[in-house]
Amino acid sequence: MATNPTMSERADALEEQQIRELGDRLVTKSLLFHLADGEQSLGNRFGAGTGKQLLMGEDPRLPPMPDAPTLLDFFRLRFAPTQAHLLQSANLAQKNGLPEKMVLACLLHDIAVIGFIRADHGYWGAQLLEPYVDEEVSWAIKMHQCLRFYPDESVGYAYPDNYRRMFGDDYEPEPYIAAEYERAKNHKWYMSARMICVNDLYSFDPDVVVEMEQFEDIIGRHFKQPKEGLGNDNTPASHMWRTLRRPCNPL
Repeated sequence: MATNPTMSERADALEEQQIRELGDRLVTKSLLFHLADGEQSLGNRFGAGTGKQLLMGEDPRLPPMPDAPTLLDFFRLRFAPTQAHLLQSANLAQKNGLPEKMVLACLLHDIAVIGFIRADHGYWGAQLLEPYVDEEVSWAIKMHQCLRFYPDESVGYAYPDNYRRMFGDDYEPEPYIAAEYERAKNHKWYMSARMICVNDLYSFDPDVVVEMEQFEDIIGRHFKQPKEGLGNDNTPASHMWRTLRRPCNPL
């Protein structure tokens, strides 16, 4: 009698399928991939001596992207599937009556974490989004990175207990974060960035299910989707979207 394959057998089968799809092409990785593993290396560099061509263009191991990808396409086909944090934060912002563009800010505030680079995620996320959202939205996303380390009793924001667990009781933010906080405190959009922190949920209610469809109209009204598709539109952020689409291009 036939038995269902084990998880390990399914993983092996998937790996074999991906190897077949790659054919003789060699996958190269950027330095950043290796640094995250503690290795100051370019790995196989440009494949010299392997007799193989390099993977250039679409990666058959990843879900295929449409010719003119939208923000929602990247959420579905490239970003990490663990998106409950963003969805529940945006849902809370909506319930709290924030303006639509700030609901969008809460939906996208950690876009770099789930979609690009975790380190300095507020800065990367703001840069990724700047050509497509209101300036206040990208500024708030950038500055929430520093504000989250500093309480504000006027709006009921306390230092997150989760940070004590993750970083320790004696953690001190880097000097550039402290300096950025001092600059942000007196900015006209300070409270916009602070509202991201207030609605930034650090724990999730498993009984609350929020779907992206709830925010599609807000995205349509407040995200300037280029008709050419993200990555094809010649903005200062286009190269970042292209990198997300084809992360293993050697050049």
